[in-house]
Amino acid sequence: MKPTATRPRLEVSADGKGIVNHAGARLLCDLADRLGLTEELSQVMAATTERRPVHDRGRLLVDVAVMLADGGTCVSDLAVLRNQPALFGEVASTPTAWRVLSRITPAMREGINRARAVARRVAWEAGADPGFYLLDIDGTLLNSHSEKKGAAPTYKHGFGFHPLLCYLDGTGEALAGILRPGNAGSNTAADHIVILDEALFQLPVWEGDRPREGTEIVVRADSAGLTHGFVNAIRQRGLRFSIGLDLTAEVAKTLVSVPESDWTPAVTSDGAEERDGAQVTEVTHLLDLSAWPEGTRAIARREDPHPGAQLTFTDLSGHRFQVFVTDQTDPDIAFLEARQRGRARAELSIRDAKDLGLVNLPFNDFEANAAWLLMVLVSQDLLAWTGRLVLPEGFHKAWPKRLRYTLWHQAATLTRSGRRTRLHLQATWPWAPQLAGAFHRLHTLPLTA
Repeated sequence: MKPTATRPRLEVSADGKGIVNHAGARLLCDLADRLGLTEELSQVMAATTERRPVHDRGRLLVDVAVMLADGGTCVSDLAVLRNQPALFGEVASTPTAWRVLSRITPAMREGINRARAVARRVAWEAGADPGFYLLDIDGTLLNSHSEKKGAAPTYKHGFGFHPLLCYLDGTGEALAGILRPGNAGSNTAADHIVILDEALFQLPVWEGDRPREGTEIVVRADSAGLTHGFVNAIRQRGLRFSIGLDLTAEVAKTLVSVPESDWTPAVTSDGAEERDGAQVTEVTHLLDLSAWPEGTRAIARREDPHPGAQLTFTDLSGHRFQVFVTDQTDPDIAFLEARQRGRARAELSIRDAKDLGLVNLPFNDFEANAAWLLMVLVSQDLLAWTGRLVLPEGFHKAWPKRLRYTLWHQAATLTRSGRRTRLHLQATWPWAPQLAGAFHRLHTLPLTA
């Protein structure tokens, strides 16, 4: 057969000089430094060592977070940064990083969270503040293939862990996360209250025990969050709630009895146009909500199932129904329903977290894995701040995989001249101008750190 390949012929040698890869990951390191995150973490971790360590512990934690954003899945993947000292400086060895992470205690995690809150305030003052505050709380399951401490059977007949996480919808920032055994309950009010308080601590608009005057914070969750203890805790803190209601057969029958004239068109997530085949109505007067706080409302949506969908016993009259309860006072129920539907973006954030190392908890010890979870949250924060502060439009909420392919994994050369080191991105790479522009915007940001 006659060959048809047109690839250029290559002669390969291992004598290149000044060449680096993963050049874009340096942007994340610089952002952590400029926001003061590295310094804050260094102060937290310095109090845990009796002598001056060879590697700054705060910078080590930033390196781990950057490694996760860059595609690493285990501690040994720090080698990608460590093997390029001209680009990333001196990076700790795998045993050192393993030892530091495995010794992080609950008290140290509190200090790390304080450092995150300080950096978040700086980032918001520089332009990362979304201006509206929707807190999404959701859980996920992590499978474990070995007998790690805290691993237990899950409600989906797996074996592993059941962490609970909280994200800020407007930015994708990972506000809080707690690692739990696999058999932890989905609707445990105490855990929801813990994650809520940790998330509020991260918000610059949270002042002590109340939201800043004139600020509305809405807590969203699925039906697992609909417990009296959690809802009462939300109200006690001066927040609003929007939580899914279990669709029982009795509730479904009630929805079927709603007159056709009471249903109004639902709207798309951006509110720009009507949503095809979907309607909403308020059913507060049809359900017994007396056990819930004063002002609680119930809003329902019905939608035509997609072709081939498997109907359930609650899909009466050929419609899919969903109901949620809320104490928001806006009379526009279509807007409130679209806002509640946006809670699904929390699942995308959890998907990203698993792509940033959460899918594999590398330690046997429970507290060490809790520290690893916290590093995943730091990594998500760095990506969220980078997107809002320095990346061009189209990259603000890009998937981690896309950011790696287009930006973080770019190749470049390093040159030194006049005591200055210059990073030359590959001119023919389509996204080199975007990365170069991001570095420029970062170094010109008006930061208070």
